Amino acid sequence: MELTLSIIKPDGVRRNLVGKIFSQIEESGLRIAATRMIHLSRREAEQFYAVHKERPFYGELVESMTTGPVVVSVLEGANAIARYRDLMGATDPKKAAAGTIRATHAVSIGENTVHGSDAVDTAKHEVGFFFAGTEIVNRAK
Repeated sequence: MELTLSIIKPDGVRRNLVGKIFSQIEESGLRIAATRMIHLSRREAEQFYAVHKERPFYGELVESMTTGPVVVSVLEGANAIARYRDLMGATDPKKAAAGTIRATHAVSIGENTVHGSDAVDTAKHEVGFFFAGTEIVNRAK
């Protein structure tokens, strides 16, 4: 079983989409192994997205991730990373395949509703970032 991280971003929480997105995740065959709602501080958002620090969208991304609570979850299943990335759809909702989370719920590239890990090492780091000190971190190793 593989683990991956999912974040329902502030725009998705604000628009009351958590239940709908959880339903899509579960209907895809992935299991929600852990979840919590938090409000990221600017520092936490900067640390989490540090890999993008030199990219032009970094400041806007950090700002948007601190505008309200997010729902972070650990998803579990065979090939969970690739399966969740397929379920999310393209970053640009206009380019996302029909039925994906972003095609269905995202407003724009900037308000694209969800985040998901892109590789095994990234997933381990991201799960550890949000779930440090919990049993789920041991399963991500």
